[in-house]
Amino acid sequence: MQTNVIFSVAKKEIMDNIRNKWIIIVSLMFALLTIVVSYFGSMTSKGWQDLTGTIVTMMAFVQYLVPIISLMLGYATIIGEVERGSMSSLLSLSATRFEIITGKYLGLACVLALTILIGFGTAGLVIAANVSNVDYAAYLIFIGATILFGLIFLSISLFFSTIFRKRSSAIGGAVFLWFFFLIIIPVVFAGVLLATIGFEALSTGAIPSWYYALDLINPVSLFSYFVSINVVSLNQITGVNLSITYPSFISNWVLLPIIFAWILVFFFVAYWRFRRQDI
Repeated sequence: MQTNVIFSVAKKEIMDNIRNKWIIIVSLMFALLTIVVSYFGSMTSKGWQDLTGTIVTMMAFVQYLVPIISLMLGYATIIGEVERGSMSSLLSLSATRFEIITGKYLGLACVLALTILIGFGTAGLVIAANVSNVDYAAYLIFIGATILFGLIFLSISLFFSTIFRKRSSAIGGAVFLWFFFLIIIPVVFAGVLLATIGFEALSTGAIPSWYYALDLINPVSLFSYFVSINVVSLNQITGVNLSITYPSFISNWVLLPIIFAWILVFFFVAYWRFRRQDI
């Protein structure tokens, strides 16, 4: 495996997104959204919230925005090259398919991480200049969790880019996937929980352990659980003072391996599918 090939492919992905002003636009969006949320975060009064309060509000935006941004960033990375005919040229230059897909993923991962770091980092500095007792560690954990969350969907979008033959089909699959994880799964799981334990038990916060175990298959829940046990409390996230406690397996020792498994499994499945494509 030639490292310079991977580096060249990754560099091309980064430069293409810089020329298209993708990094600048999305970074500005994250920064402005975070600053606005921090200053107008309360419905009853305006004024700067601290970083922890901002994180609580931003979690909902991250859960909706980061997956669709990651999916849009990566859905055409393979099929787009194939449709343009440039993939054949790239393969003819003695580059292996593993080097190509690795370089593309690393390049897009850098683009995604840079947009999140620049956007949230800039906003964090602005907020820190206007509030006291800033918890920088918690904010950095939140940024790191957001990047990992985005990388999960970037891996999934890379896989989708290898299974469809047209860009239009790939973008349709990406949009469906967004609805599936953000809307369909939560509604189905909530329905199963409600039908199993009843509304009265649910209103007291008596959520059984099996529900949390089932919910771990949703990357959105993984992100929420990770932030809630490392940065902010569950009561802060929900805004309701319930006596809810997570089961013992909702811990970093369980969540982080599952997060990395999502990233790596879909990357290698994408590579396997790409290797079998007739280009």
